Amino acid sequence: MSLQSLTSFFASALELQSRWLAFHARLLETMTSASPGNPRQKTQMMDTITTEGQDNPQATGRKHVYRFGAGAADGGAGMRNLLGGKGANLAEMASLGLPVPPGFTVTTDVCTAYFANDHQFPAGLKEEVEKALNFIGEAVGARFGDNQNPLLVSVRSGARVSMPGMMDTVLNLGLNDETVEGLARRSDDRRFAFDSYRRFIQMYSDVVLGLDHHLFEQALEQYKNLNAMELDTELSAEDWAQLVERYKQIVQDKLGKPFPQDIHEQLWGAIGAVFESWHTARAVTYRRLHNIPEDWGTAVNVQAMVFGNTGDRSATGVAFTRNPSTGENALYGEFLVNAQGEDVVAGIRTPQYISEAARQAAGDDRPSLETVMPEAFAELRDICLKLERNYRDMQDIEFTIQDGKLWMLQTRAGKRTTKAALKIATDLTAEGLITKEEGLLRIDPEQLDQLLHPMLDPNAKKEVLTTGLPASPGAATGELVFTPDEAETLRNLGKSVILARIETSPEDIHGMHAAAGILTARGGMTSHAAVVARGMGRPCVSGAKDLSIDYEGHKMTAGGRTLHRGDVITIDGSTGEVIAGEVPTLQPELGADFQQLMDHADEVRRMKVRANAETPRDAKQAREFGAEGIGLCRTEHMFFEGERTTAMREMIVADDESGRRVALAKILPMQRQDFLELFEIMAGLPLTIRLLDPPLHEFLPHEDSDIRETAQRLGVDEAKLRTRLAQLKEFNPMLGHRGCRLAISYPEIPEMQARAIFEAATEAGQRTGAPVVPEVMVPLVGLAGEFNEIKARIDATAEEVARETGVKLEYQVGTMIEIPRAALRAKEIAKSAEFFSFGTNDLTQMTYGLSRDDSGSFLGDYMSRGIITNDPFVTLDADGVGELVQIASERGRATRTDLKLGICGEHGGDPASIAFCESVGLDYVSCSPYRVPVARLAAAQAALRARQTKS
Repeated sequence: MSLQSLTSFFASALELQSRWLAFHARLLETMTSASPGNPRQKTQMMDTITTEGQDNPQATGRKHVYRFGAGAADGGAGMRNLLGGKGANLAEMASLGLPVPPGFTVTTDVCTAYFANDHQFPAGLKEEVEKALNFIGEAVGARFGDNQNPLLVSVRSGARVSMPGMMDTVLNLGLNDETVEGLARRSDDRRFAFDSYRRFIQMYSDVVLGLDHHLFEQALEQYKNLNAMELDTELSAEDWAQLVERYKQIVQDKLGKPFPQDIHEQLWGAIGAVFESWHTARAVTYRRLHNIPEDWGTAVNVQAMVFGNTGDRSATGVAFTRNPSTGENALYGEFLVNAQGEDVVAGIRTPQYISEAARQAAGDDRPSLETVMPEAFAELRDICLKLERNYRDMQDIEFTIQDGKLWMLQTRAGKRTTKAALKIATDLTAEGLITKEEGLLRIDPEQLDQLLHPMLDPNAKKEVLTTGLPASPGAATGELVFTPDEAETLRNLGKSVILARIETSPEDIHGMHAAAGILTARGGMTSHAAVVARGMGRPCVSGAKDLSIDYEGHKMTAGGRTLHRGDVITIDGSTGEVIAGEVPTLQPELGADFQQLMDHADEVRRMKVRANAETPRDAKQAREFGAEGIGLCRTEHMFFEGERTTAMREMIVADDESGRRVALAKILPMQRQDFLELFEIMAGLPLTIRLLDPPLHEFLPHEDSDIRETAQRLGVDEAKLRTRLAQLKEFNPMLGHRGCRLAISYPEIPEMQARAIFEAATEAGQRTGAPVVPEVMVPLVGLAGEFNEIKARIDATAEEVARETGVKLEYQVGTMIEIPRAALRAKEIAKSAEFFSFGTNDLTQMTYGLSRDDSGSFLGDYMSRGIITNDPFVTLDADGVGELVQIASERGRATRTDLKLGICGEHGGDPASIAFCESVGLDYVSCSPYRVPVARLAAAQAALRARQTKS
């Protein structure tokens, strides 16, 4: 069991005995899993485990609050399940002696208890918080609520895994009409004090009181317009004081009660609001998209405020220890002078570059942090290096500079593009910070999809409307939309859309996920749009300054042109270009880092990876992506065009077997040529060919005009064709006359297909000189008798072809397990079948009693209510469908020890499903050609984790 899984179990188990067993297991794992030659890591892990074992909440009454700051901390990086990612990392930075404002973390256990106890805080929490507030006050020389020297704090969320922008934050908490005067006197800056107060009222009213922040933004804009001001920096202390009164009046008018002046009421309101934000629509959507369990909850971090808005010697910013877009080993980030952190990520002001090199590369004429505050920059650079070496990964850091002094507010593993992830993993491996196996596990297989799709043709003509920041690489074309709801609606209709926003917010998450690309008028490289788009793998152009968006008019203006909703545009997230119309694309060059990753994945993985392919084009693409054969060739896909369709229809309307054989004789050479091309492309690799599966009515026309035309082409009476259509009509074709049932009723069909397969295999072997071992798959078997009868005909055909050609082929005959009965009776079927290929699409439909085509309309309700975690057609249902797979595997191999086992449904390209296949011991997975690299990496990671568990 991995360290993370054990930590999760440790935090959630209820019984003391189980906890201590887990505790001792973790001690043993620590001794064996720490990196060789890294005794510090082993010591840290031992200390973390010991601390967690002593502080168990149910067994030992673990405390609710953990402190950090002043060079020490109660916790550390290994306690993220309890302290959340932010809290654990703040504690770790404090322990490393970095300049971290003191604070404390309210644990994730409290969040769980809060919701379990009807949104009530657990007993004893308030006393612990009071003591922790005193600790912060003593550390900074201030006191919470003091009118002369007030302590102000931030209240932030902190889930186990990073959820950027999804949950709520409150800054400057502790201000009221009295403490703001104390802050003004202490800082000798009345303007700063009232600017902080108005920020607090707006944020608290939005997050805690539920008022729309636009109410306050509107009041600010009205005030600036009345006073002929453009920038917030033009407002004086008196201006901010007047706006504070206006803001308080908004609260009074909207809620019928004054803005809370009791600072303790403010604190508990903020803590509760952060917990409540765990269940906001945006957070729920984000968790669903990233498979984050609901019961994890969030921690709350309360920390002494440091201020980046106290003047020209103050600033706030975000930094990455390496470039998150390219992976280049260079400090990368943005900052704003005289600002607070929310100003950077919200995109309200366009930030400046941190380093001179980045500023020069971008051609920006504004000074960098390296120039403006060289001492703070130098310290930040050294801290970034220290943090990266401590965490052994690229870090995303938030910092504030107050009156020239640098403060570290957060560090976490940085979101990165796939291109950057590949480079960072290979570079960190080369630098000796991580092992090759760790490098493999650092890459999310799903993210490889970013690299495998087309990019804009550099030689194509294009009309560039405007240029923004290249926030997330890749190109996308789609219809222009301006609301996230519309993006989601059109995506569900199968359309590609570009979501254009002035700036994105966490509420836009569903539309961002639905969009092919994202475009914003404001924001920098670390804005909400940029960070979320990179995490999702969506192309994004942010901060397009010349872009003007009119939400009410459903239009935007760029480059002197006005574009309306529905107009087609293209964005290039690698260059920042916004282009009118559609632009041709080219296949991407994957590069050396990609190849290195794939080579190592192939060394590590146990399972083979095949592709689902029927056409030469798909087969070639699959082989280029490293497929080790074809796991599913659906022969019916070869009949849906031109003369093939006509011959197929002629066979269907024939009066008797002899008539059907005449029509099948026309199809035979077409099938043979199809198979020949595939065998040649896959020379030396296995090819699994599924016999005809769909019901025959799918090959016939249904519209009146098409029926008349088909009757004429076939030379049959229209009434006869309509009669045949009526005969073939079924109430539920999925459960009807299809698959092996067709082969039983019309044995001449599998005979023709088998002949085409064996003749093509014989010729391909002679042409290429490579061994050809076809695998003939019988679909929809539920009874051993069905399979045995069809296999007998296949074997007889093979013997005929061998006599005619003088070449005896090796071949296998197996079946697709897609009916629950077949899984249960696998022991009988395996007496004759030489391989099982699990058709998990139909097996899921049959097991659930769901239609894959219709279930999308209501499965979302099931997931939102927690009835199911994942769509079972996307990620294999391990408990139900998976158990059938396991039963069939075990019973089949009990009969035939060398039974080949694979999966060929869409789940074959899903990493979570691939991990299940590894656990069951399948021999291969098969997926669409563009998912082959994803499956190769996922199979390697599954093998690595399986070995770690065993060790």
